[in-house]
Amino acid sequence: MDNKCWICGKQEPMMFTCRHCGKTFCSDHRLPERHACEGLDRSAGYSSGTSGTSGDYKRSTTGGQAYGSEIDDAIKNMMKDAAKNAAKGAATGAVHKTRSSISTSPSMAIIFICIISFFLQLIPGYTELFQLVPSTMFARPWTMVTHMFLHGSFGHIFFNMLVLFFFGRELEKRIGKDMFLYVYFISGVVAALGYALTTSVSYYPMVGASGAIMGVFATLTILAPDMQVYVYFIPMKIKYALLLFVLLDFALIGAPDMIAHTAHLSGVLIGLYMGLRIKNTRKQRRRAEYDPRRW
Repeated sequence: MDNKCWICGKQEPMMFTCRHCGKTFCSDHRLPERHACEGLDRSAGYSSGTSGTSGDYKRSTTGGQAYGSEIDDAIKNMMKDAAKNAAKGAATGAVHKTRSSISTSPSMAIIFICIISFFLQLIPGYTELFQLVPSTMFARPWTMVTHMFLHGSFGHIFFNMLVLFFFGRELEKRIGKDMFLYVYFISGVVAALGYALTTSVSYYPMVGASGAIMGVFATLTILAPDMQVYVYFIPMKIKYALLLFVLLDFALIGAPDMIAHTAHLSGVLIGLYMGLRIKNTRKQRRRAEYDPRRW
């Protein structure tokens, strides 16, 4: 079989055989109109008389153009379908991954609820119903928990959720989901109590998950004090980062910056306490496991 183009003699890895005339052509001459296909008019059933020569040539040329156009349209449709399927698959995969992370990670579930709650704060009365007001805290005890899902601005929720995304999941891996939830909500409640007992303006409301997140951060510091973290792009150990945050909160107590620094410090204190308890419990379990008197 001759693998050279019948027109130009070029030889390519993939040659094309015309379905009308049966000859072999390169990619440049594969279409019937590019090699003046003599078999196109025969396949269409035209006569080869002298009077019909002009009409047959025009018909064969038109048929070749239509054949080439069909190929181009088919390729375009294939590309469109592939793009649609890829976009659909990516969207479906993203939704599935989000659902999976929310259902398996308490940190991701809290982040999701906080984001939804942030948009619900646009509804009049929503924030007022769930925010913590020290003077009415015991009359409205649910606010000791619900205030953690409210935030005052986009920057407030962004940085809180960013810290929770990285350090919350890290603590989950070390202590488990149930214990993580215990640490998070106890820290948030204690932070609310600390703010209510130390504020000089009892009618000023408090919102945000900062106290709970500081408790998570402090607990993780006890369990992994040498973990490397970045504070404003500066690398340092987590224990030094916590010390820096605590010093800043102490220095800014009473400053007119609209930040509940005493809530942060209360969250740190309870986080350190729970971190020490978890660490001591693990030590006792290890001793019990390797105690020779058991044998």
